[in-house]
Amino acid sequence: MHIRHLGQGLDVSAIGLGAMGMSQSYGPNPGDRNDMIAVLRSAPDHGVTFFDTAEVYGPYDNEELLGEALEPIRDDVVIATKFGWDIRNGQMAGLDSRPEQIRCVAEASLRRLRTDVIDLLYQHRVDPAVPIEDVAGTVGELIAEGKVRHFGLSEASALTIRAAHAVQPVTAVQSEYSLWTRDPEAEVLPTLADLGIGFVPFSPLGKGFLTGTVDTSTTFGDGDIRQRVPRFEPENLAANQALVDQVKMLARQKDATAGQIALGWLLAQQPWIVPIPGTRRVSRIQENAAATQVALSADEVSELDALASRVGVAGDRYNAQHMGYVDR
Repeated sequence: MHIRHLGQGLDVSAIGLGAMGMSQSYGPNPGDRNDMIAVLRSAPDHGVTFFDTAEVYGPYDNEELLGEALEPIRDDVVIATKFGWDIRNGQMAGLDSRPEQIRCVAEASLRRLRTDVIDLLYQHRVDPAVPIEDVAGTVGELIAEGKVRHFGLSEASALTIRAAHAVQPVTAVQSEYSLWTRDPEAEVLPTLADLGIGFVPFSPLGKGFLTGTVDTSTTFGDGDIRQRVPRFEPENLAANQALVDQVKMLARQKDATAGQIALGWLLAQQPWIVPIPGTRRVSRIQENAAATQVALSADEVSELDALASRVGVAGDRYNAQHMGYVDR
């Protein structure tokens, strides 16, 4: 596995592992916790040593799962988690990035993750009620105290990134980015390049669509977030099929999988981009890790870009209920 450099000297595996789906959002949760622990512990065998979680995943269950799974190999992995929500009775009640809340969440995350330090602590969503300078300053204090190593932002605008970075250097920004979600390209990616900040795309496989395993006949079970995502409505899936067909055709030419092509496209964008695909299977971790060996030529990247621009993407990536949690 190749190593990539985020900001502020944080080195991570070129492909990470987003653990959210082990506790929520993609249908019924796995029945055997030990199965997920085994999957997590297998990841470093394939070179994947960068793990992403958050207090709100579950909530809390996901951090506890990672804490148990990674405790025996803690010194060999990088763990990222997040703060920023007001969680009441197991439900999100809104945003909360007040300094006292950040400190409370950090202490609780340390306990659940069974560690003395959080490698990368993100603000999960920008809280308009709290100045970003106060957020950055609080995380900076946690870094000075040795409880956190690096500061990150999620779904933040270029303006917010610059304001935070001026107070406490930002190591990484996490946002949705893939062949069918290109929003960060206009302002966020140029800002990161200018400031020397790494980028961590979540949903790099388009919530499964870019693997070629989802089509208009696919049904999503109870608890699967894709039931509520406009982009996965049958008419939108049909309209978006041309993009995934091109990815699958290129995959056949490369003796690769569609998912590997989608990840390879991301890796080809910048050397400081580190995707974090999620999975519940060891075989998928192995497949995703192998994407670092699938080299796309400049022409192939350009062809995928041109196709994505030409056909566009049908459907929003969030429904109206969730749009309020996306930074303006």
